[in-house]
Amino acid sequence: MPPIDVVELSRLQFALTALYHFLFVPLTLGLSVLLAIMESVYVMTGRPIWRELTRFWGILFGINFAMGVATGITMEFQFGTNWAYYAHYVGDIFGAPLAIEGLMAFFLEATFIGLFFFGWDRMSRPAHLAVTWLVAIGSNLSALWILIANAWMQYPVGARFNPATMRMELTSFYDVLFNPVAQAKFVHTVSAGYVTGSMFVLSVSAYYLLNRRHRGFALRSMTVAASFGLASALSVVVLGVDSGYMIDQNQKMKMAAIEAMWNTEPPPASFTLFGVPDLKSETTRFAIRIPWVMGLIGTRSLDEPIPGIHQLVAANEQRIRNGLIGYKALAQLRAAQATEVPAQLRSAVGDLGYALLLKRFRPDIENATDAEIRMAAKSTIPDVPVLFWVFRFMVGFGFYFILLFALAFYLSCRRDLERRWFLWLALLSLPLPWLAAEFGWVVAEYGRQPWIIDGVLPTFLAASTVPAANVWFSLAGFVLFYSALAIVELYLIVKYIRLGPGFLAGGAAPALAGRGQELRRVR
Repeated sequence: MPPIDVVELSRLQFALTALYHFLFVPLTLGLSVLLAIMESVYVMTGRPIWRELTRFWGILFGINFAMGVATGITMEFQFGTNWAYYAHYVGDIFGAPLAIEGLMAFFLEATFIGLFFFGWDRMSRPAHLAVTWLVAIGSNLSALWILIANAWMQYPVGARFNPATMRMELTSFYDVLFNPVAQAKFVHTVSAGYVTGSMFVLSVSAYYLLNRRHRGFALRSMTVAASFGLASALSVVVLGVDSGYMIDQNQKMKMAAIEAMWNTEPPPASFTLFGVPDLKSETTRFAIRIPWVMGLIGTRSLDEPIPGIHQLVAANEQRIRNGLIGYKALAQLRAAQATEVPAQLRSAVGDLGYALLLKRFRPDIENATDAEIRMAAKSTIPDVPVLFWVFRFMVGFGFYFILLFALAFYLSCRRDLERRWFLWLALLSLPLPWLAAEFGWVVAEYGRQPWIIDGVLPTFLAASTVPAANVWFSLAGFVLFYSALAIVELYLIVKYIRLGPGFLAGGAAPALAGRGQELRRVR
């Protein structure tokens, strides 16, 4: 087993690189579809202003896409460097969607991005529009395959443990592909990306209107962002409810921790709107509850309970004991070099991962004491206060986006978007979708602990056995490199936003472009 400090450093490195990477992904998803919508309007109407919109937002999309690629490619290599046993144990299953993502989605996206930027004067309007939609489709396919891989870590289906090879092996690619958790995660994640892209366009356009620049350009951009953003924000909340149902069905401890539900409540369970989880007393103080809501979300019924943390710990203790029976049978099978799997192992193979939790407390887990089994069972509780609060901030942001985009849509319909208080509200809301997206990943990944593959492989067993100094070195390198990339992106994005769309029309600086010139471009 790798030293605990190496495991924690490896977790920190992967968490930081993933969070850095996901600063770029949602904007890529959102802007790619917005570009396709804007260019569709251009092809249908033939009005040059819509071509200008597409080209300008396309430049910002291109900068963000390049940074996303630079930060994303290195993440996959960490599975082999920092998580070697994980890569060995589940490589047959986990590697397939990652390989398909690279071959199908990434190359599709990257190829057509070149045509998008350099094909404006070399292709017909319909052909270029098709290229733009293929860029958007490629972006979404990239997200699909990554989320299929991640969903398998949350809910491992279509695979079985092979005692002969001591690895998980693929039994049904269909089950992996149509994993219900993957479907829920995909639609929820891409909708969040659409919200991010819409907020970006809305906020930057508000900046132009506040500075009385590019009025026609900004108003049209805000109209598209308001409509698309409202539909996306509604989708995020609705699809988030479906994700909640998937969590309760497949990751009950995560659901109980999110809700800080220490004991099973009579169905249907209430939703704790506010409270202070107290780990010492294992209660939630100052709780303000909304009756029935969590029960309806988690079970879609009025009579099915949501198990509490204490009850789940007791159930996990029994699974550890059952897993020990299978572990002993597996050891006997390997010692005898037999090929026939004994009945004890077949009946307990689903709980082997729970028995492996004991390796954190002693190497010879077959001799584990009752106290160690209870400690292992309690280790299946993730950090309740972190999940409780992060989830509520994420949900709060989701409802805020609905209200903001609904207001933007209403003002757009009334042709009254230039209210200064609204423009300031839109501008100051710019960072919120990124915060909501990062919080969502904290809930998904932190809530899965102590598992790297839920119920199958504990995180502390999956890391590479390398010196801690090596991980410190690579961690420092990633932080410095990724921070430099973030600064470069921020500089380029701000630079082109300040230039505005005027530089596309002959390179005239916006500050020098007269009002008459801008109105001519609008017409």
